[in-house]
Amino acid sequence: MLSDFGIILLFIIAALAFFVLIMFISRLLRPNRPNVEKLSTYESGEEPVGNANVQFNIRFYVVAIIFVLFEVELVFLFPWATVFGQATLINETNGLWGWFALAEAVLFVVLLALGLAYAWAKGYLDWVKPEPQIPHIESPVPKSLYDSVNERYK
Repeated sequence: MLSDFGIILLFIIAALAFFVLIMFISRLLRPNRPNVEKLSTYESGEEPVGNANVQFNIRFYVVAIIFVLFEVELVFLFPWATVFGQATLINETNGLWGWFALAEAVLFVVLLALGLAYAWAKGYLDWVKPEPQIPHIESPVPKSLYDSVNERYK
């Protein structure tokens, strides 16, 4: 008789076997007709132009982090409002509970606003475009040879 862990192991083995079987069957049934269009790089429906190793502005990450911070604030405020905004709790404490809950929420929002003001004052939210720097590499191979190879494979 199998233990509980043995049953789990059998389920894992069965799942892996099912996965391998499905992948094998799909390999047998799918068409395989590669062409130039299928083998080209896909970039949002546009023809890729230029080098993919471009400098990315780090400010995108700062804006994303601040956005996530304020989204998490909303995630905390919705359950807070449903729990602390109950009329029965407020009536039982003669309104004291409601004022306490309101002060607690205001303190939470003020702390987040202070963090936003700090980031703003430090200049983390200023959107300054950096000058793109194109790398220059000294190569013993002449540029005309690179151009001829690139023209051949266009």
